[in-house]
Amino acid sequence: MLTLVFSSLGRRVARHPRLSVLVWLVLTALGIAMALFGVHGEGLFDRVTTGAPAIPGSGSQKADQILADGSEGGPEITLLVQGADPADADVAAAMEDVNATVAGIEGVESVINAYVLPDGVEDPAAGPLVAQDGDGFLTVVTLRPDLESDESTAVAERVVEELTAVPDQLASAAPEAAADATGLVGSNTLIVDAITDQVEQDLRTGEVIALPIALLVMILVFGGFLAAAMPMAGALASIGVGLGALLGLTYLLDVDASIVNVVTVLGLGLSIDYGLLIVSRFREELHRLLDSGENPTLRRRRGDGVVQEALVRTMGTAGRTVAYSAVTVAVSIASLLVFRPDILRSVGAGGLAIVLVAVATALTLVPALLVMSGRRLARPGLLGRVPGVRRVLASTADVESDEGAFSRLATRVQRRPWWVLLGTVVALGVLALPLAGLQMRNSGIELLPTDAPQREFVDELAAQYPSSAGPQVIVVAEATPEDAQAWADADVASLDDVTRVDLATTTGTASVIGVHVADADAGGEQAVSVVRQIRDLDAGFDVYVTGQAAGQVDFVDALAERVWWAVAIVVVAAFVLLFLMTGSVVVPVQALVTNALSLAAALGVLVWVFQDGHLESLLDFTAVGGIETYVIALVVAFAFGLAMDYEVFLLARVKELVDDGRPNDEAIRVGLQRSGRIITSAAAIIVVVFAGFVFGDMLVIKEVGFALAIAVVIDATLVRMLLVPATMTVLGRATWWAPRPLRRLHSKVSLTH
Repeated sequence: MLTLVFSSLGRRVARHPRLSVLVWLVLTALGIAMALFGVHGEGLFDRVTTGAPAIPGSGSQKADQILADGSEGGPEITLLVQGADPADADVAAAMEDVNATVAGIEGVESVINAYVLPDGVEDPAAGPLVAQDGDGFLTVVTLRPDLESDESTAVAERVVEELTAVPDQLASAAPEAAADATGLVGSNTLIVDAITDQVEQDLRTGEVIALPIALLVMILVFGGFLAAAMPMAGALASIGVGLGALLGLTYLLDVDASIVNVVTVLGLGLSIDYGLLIVSRFREELHRLLDSGENPTLRRRRGDGVVQEALVRTMGTAGRTVAYSAVTVAVSIASLLVFRPDILRSVGAGGLAIVLVAVATALTLVPALLVMSGRRLARPGLLGRVPGVRRVLASTADVESDEGAFSRLATRVQRRPWWVLLGTVVALGVLALPLAGLQMRNSGIELLPTDAPQREFVDELAAQYPSSAGPQVIVVAEATPEDAQAWADADVASLDDVTRVDLATTTGTASVIGVHVADADAGGEQAVSVVRQIRDLDAGFDVYVTGQAAGQVDFVDALAERVWWAVAIVVVAAFVLLFLMTGSVVVPVQALVTNALSLAAALGVLVWVFQDGHLESLLDFTAVGGIETYVIALVVAFAFGLAMDYEVFLLARVKELVDDGRPNDEAIRVGLQRSGRIITSAAAIIVVVFAGFVFGDMLVIKEVGFALAIAVVIDATLVRMLLVPATMTVLGRATWWAPRPLRRLHSKVSLTH
């Protein structure tokens, strides 16, 4: 029944190929235009957010809300001057002019630096404003808190412009004391803008690297440009429409800037995967029809009947497989919607949308392009005609042959299946070992490369102005300052790893106390331990804890709270789908176990590289001592979906052969031969796509791209080529076992008929 549905879709596309292409051209152009310019002049990158992931209803979120509600000051912009002697008279005179100019900007509330104090840099209060090495100083500009958003943005831009020009003014006014003066301007808004801009830049970098290499790999796979261009066209359409869908999502959820890259790269990879399968099967069916001498005709008078029939058969087989795969990937990603963090919910919604777009292009746009290309795809491309190259490239003959490199590999595996099974399990276990030491973090400015101006600003501020560094842990107590201080001095100050507590201040009706930890790392193990200890104390009044470590604790707790719901959804959905596809209850269990091993191995490699910092110089990053909290959830959801993707590709071929009466071992060998080329080609291309984003500068994008690339490499080699054939060989006919009631059920609801 389901086969007829996809065959019918193939006939419709075959009759109106130009209409399908035109519709996708319009949708792609509209999606790109919406992403760039938006509905009201706000494009996608104007609407995304950034910052530490917040957990609605958590202790850290409540504390942050109290602090935000009680804040009375306006936004601050800070100039950090380096390479200038703050005590020089000419520097002081120049800064007095700067102060007057900046203070005169409408909307500026105050300008603070050493030169507004009675005794200048000699004033005792000037200490925190002068660099420790005596080679620079700070200027802090505060805007009026009553400014509207647009007004505040305009004033901030003028202030930044004036502050940026200060080093040149100092060099001109004091050539001896400030000839080499430089300046860094920083603010919360500038940091957010820097992260957003870096995400946009990394997206372009990844696409510039990945798309040409992916196209080259596909040209090698198909032996020519024409066939290779089909999946790429689907990928480009998916990116364009997907970006438009993400813009729409920003009106429903807070979408983190990094999610744009993550979701886009997923759509790019899936579109190429699905397009590759459709094009390969079409060439196979077209070749079979032409070799058999069949001359099928359709009711429609116009068009090539052979081409159209080849597409109908392709959609009834490969199209159906693509739909299976898309469902498994969609369910895996949609499981993120059960979690509380908005960042995971937005990934789940965005990923679900991009999967639907990817499968839609594979089932409509790519088939339409195939019909328009006609019988030309039955001939090898220019590369395939080169003597000697044809044997290497994946020509049509390679597709139909039951003997080849993959069948020979399967034969070797089947000679010693137990040894192969045990060997691959041990190898995966070794790769997974570093996962035992996993540390999760919620990084902020550390996401930017070390040479980014805003990262340099924060690092220099911490190094030269230590008094400006805030406490690692912030406690917000709903009590009077006296009661809060008494409790903090008696209980909090005595906790392990706490060095001191600040004096209580007030914000609204609450009291705020800074807690300093021995380890300066605000997201380190000591800070996390202190957060948990404070929350375990009985203060006699409501206490909320915030800061980087508190956010990490809340995020990890939120994951643990609902992780089993997500796992249950994915496991049940995968089990049901694979059962409906194969009629076996053994195959789903085998797939879930092997995919779990593959995931653990990929995460172990991720920890070894990014947490332990073993490839820092090669991959150009600085380890922060952990993996971003939401990266783990994203990698698990995406990598599991992709693993199921290749599982479906392989099982669909093997099941076809079993249904045709082939013996189990022969079906495995031939099925691996017929699907192995597609799996390895798709894996090679998607690895290129993911690896392209490792060349970006955002740490979180590097982590996701690297982890997914490694996951695909492990799955397409150790798991799909060795572990799965070995397991199915050991199980033999038991691979396809199911209780009699379920066999009867499968005969009625099977997805393969």
